[in-house]
Amino acid sequence: MISRRRFLEVSGVAGIATAAGGIVTASALGKSEDSSSPPSLAALKSRKNDATPITREERNERQERARKLMRENALDAIVLMEGTSLKYFTGIRWWGGERLFALVLPAKGAAFYVCPAFEEGRAREQIANAPNGEQPDVRIWREDESPYQRVAQGLKERGISSGKLGMEETVSFVFTDGISHASPHAVLTTATPVTAGCRMIKSTHELALMRLASQVTLAAYDAVYHALREGITQEQVEDLIAAAYKQLGFPGEASVQVDEYSALPHGSTRPQVIHEGSIMIIDDGCTVEGYQSDITRTFVLGKASDKMKQVFGIVHRAQTAALAAARPGVECGAVDAAARKVITDAGYGPDYKYFSHRVGHGMGMDGHEWPYLVRGNTTKLQPYMTFSDEPGIYLRGEFGIRLEDDMHITENGAELFTPQSPSLEDPFGKA
Repeated sequence: MISRRRFLEVSGVAGIATAAGGIVTASALGKSEDSSSPPSLAALKSRKNDATPITREERNERQERARKLMRENALDAIVLMEGTSLKYFTGIRWWGGERLFALVLPAKGAAFYVCPAFEEGRAREQIANAPNGEQPDVRIWREDESPYQRVAQGLKERGISSGKLGMEETVSFVFTDGISHASPHAVLTTATPVTAGCRMIKSTHELALMRLASQVTLAAYDAVYHALREGITQEQVEDLIAAAYKQLGFPGEASVQVDEYSALPHGSTRPQVIHEGSIMIIDDGCTVEGYQSDITRTFVLGKASDKMKQVFGIVHRAQTAALAAARPGVECGAVDAAARKVITDAGYGPDYKYFSHRVGHGMGMDGHEWPYLVRGNTTKLQPYMTFSDEPGIYLRGEFGIRLEDDMHITENGAELFTPQSPSLEDPFGKA
């Protein structure tokens, strides 16, 4: 799967091996012609056994929490279809395109599934491992039948045909429209107070998986950093990162931006080659048992300029300020303000001029989820919320610097999953 950033680069990096007038050889990657990977990557050990999967009992607790939030928000049921929330509450990994496969979870009474008839076998195989999967209520529909009538019938049997039905936010309009026509007396609204209300507060198990994901990402970046040589291309660095993740036992990838292109927060499609003195940004993460990391490191191959060091220091202080501001009861927008003040006071303002994005986003099973650390967001932080902390300064035509680590809110403050980067020339603190 191509990430939100990597897709920008795919068309622009083809054929880059001959960029800058020469082919990058195996020696440019720090390995011999007969070796399979650089020594720093070969030394990585798999951490697959460190990850403990989420259990059915945990998902059952999530469904009970959802029912409580439904009652608090005057919802009679929620509808989940393929995507992250369905996986979160059931463990079911579904794809189905234009055919409706749904879980209807009522505030009271038994849940039921609506499933295409020809997919029944695949569905039951996964439903068996979901909460209450021993004797599930599965309503099948054939190709010449309406799945929406199956939904309507299930609602009627539970006495909520005229109830308030929360639709998960990623459900396509075509499905919402079909349900509304089949259940004309139902009131359709958003399920986000329930789905976000559950997902944005992590369990200790979820935090452990996210901490592991962050540690794995930092280990991959560190190994690749020590494999860099002059003449290596952007695409080859990304390939090394993917190889490092494979060695560590988890799927992951990263976006790499070099020199003036590092001033574009989500990068460029142009081919890029690393030279002595190049500044580069590596960003993205991996997935550990469904949970994400999102880490950025900025560093220089060789010696950084005085201006680069100055800007790095400002961004580092901004990241520290955001971390210090994040604590229970503080509004999300105040964390952004704390980082932005450091950058503005240092002369890189006003407002979004050089720090052009929010300071962070919620994280979990999705790399970006609720809530967001952005101006105007009055949501108050709570213990066990998780966020990125990623201030940056971007000087168009010169370079950009962003530092990103993932943090979780504790009872008394906030804590990063990984250590902050010390400097551009020693990004992993091992000098």
